[in-house]
Amino acid sequence: MTAERWRPSAPLWRPLPPSGADGSGALLRNRDFQAFWSSRFFAGLGKEIGEVAYPLLVLFFVGSATTAGAVGAAQVATAMVSVLVGGALADRVNRRVVLLCCDLGRLVLLALFALLLFTGHASIPFATGVAMASAAMSGVSNPVAMAATKQLVPPAQLADAAAQNQVRLFTTTAFGAPVAGALFTLARALPFLAEALSYLAAAALVLYVRRPLQADRTALPCGWSLHSAVSGFLVLARNPILRTMMLWIIIFNLAFAQTGVFLAIIATAEGMGASSVRIGAAVSLAGAGGLVGSLASGAVVRWVRPSTTFLAVAWAAPACALALLAAPDVLFLGAIVGCLFAMVPCVNAVFYGYVAASVADGHQGRVLGAVSFLSLLSQPAGILGIGIVFDTVGPVWVFLMMAAVSGLAALVSLAPVMRRLPRPEEVTVS
Repeated sequence: MTAERWRPSAPLWRPLPPSGADGSGALLRNRDFQAFWSSRFFAGLGKEIGEVAYPLLVLFFVGSATTAGAVGAAQVATAMVSVLVGGALADRVNRRVVLLCCDLGRLVLLALFALLLFTGHASIPFATGVAMASAAMSGVSNPVAMAATKQLVPPAQLADAAAQNQVRLFTTTAFGAPVAGALFTLARALPFLAEALSYLAAAALVLYVRRPLQADRTALPCGWSLHSAVSGFLVLARNPILRTMMLWIIIFNLAFAQTGVFLAIIATAEGMGASSVRIGAAVSLAGAGGLVGSLASGAVVRWVRPSTTFLAVAWAAPACALALLAAPDVLFLGAIVGCLFAMVPCVNAVFYGYVAASVADGHQGRVLGAVSFLSLLSQPAGILGIGIVFDTVGPVWVFLMMAAVSGLAALVSLAPVMRRLPRPEEVTVS
């Protein structure tokens, strides 16, 4: 088990210096990191295309937001279990091999599903199975990919790398949604074919990375024990900052998990009679807000105190949920969510910067697996709840529920530990 200690943070009124002198500029010249980043960009793009294509397909076949929510919840529940497997694999086996197996597996799976849709032999149960299988491989690959970052960049660039990873996350959201909407309008199978091709590109770029994606394999742990399996959760539980931030993430995701928010936008837009292209544009606006925020997250991490960033995001969430009640058009829904999503990458960058800086490589996979598991823990209930509430009493109560839950999450920002958060590079491992 890795023990952590925290250096005292600077007084709240002193200005923050910029992180590492060569920071983001040197990171852009890091060939292996940029190739790996591009690989995960294509994998993320495929996932985001599916995030919009699956609810569109379900609504097309059965017209039920509850059914669409059930499919989304099944995806998240599957991913929630599989991230623990991925976290354990990341610390024990060749990370490159795991990523290739997941990318190529999804390539074959989605190509076959697209073929079935082209020939008219697909069904909702089969689509649900494909969605869950794809989510399982995504869940396994995510902690493996996140753990590899520590091996591709030096310590001074970890915060910048975390910020650039947020750019990737929200860029794929911004591009994936309109691509899915436009392709679905042309043919129901095309989004899934595009998803399959994105995994092919991801696998090719993994092979392009020259440096190893983990520390010397002779130092990796062998065997299995209960303590080893839960060690990632123990690291989080014993770390006051990670523990408190994780609590906020769990409650926040109950209301604002990406899949749930997209479902709320898509179902509301369907009720307004919007076209697939307009729905995709609305979801894209939400993702575009996240993209803008992720592009700024590097500067925010360097110049804005983490406590200020966290406080702003925590209380912006319930405010945005209430603003959704007054949205006159589906595009306004996407724009309002985009305003909130523009702030989230900054908190994410700080949080993952803490994890990368404070956890040794031999524990990175299990800790990130635990983070992913806990991040997904509340999402199935949130997604399914959005679908049920929408079908039962309509979108107004969906947005009120989101405001109430995210307001409860915001109370975490009042905890004493959250008022004096250190910068990620001020965190060390003893």
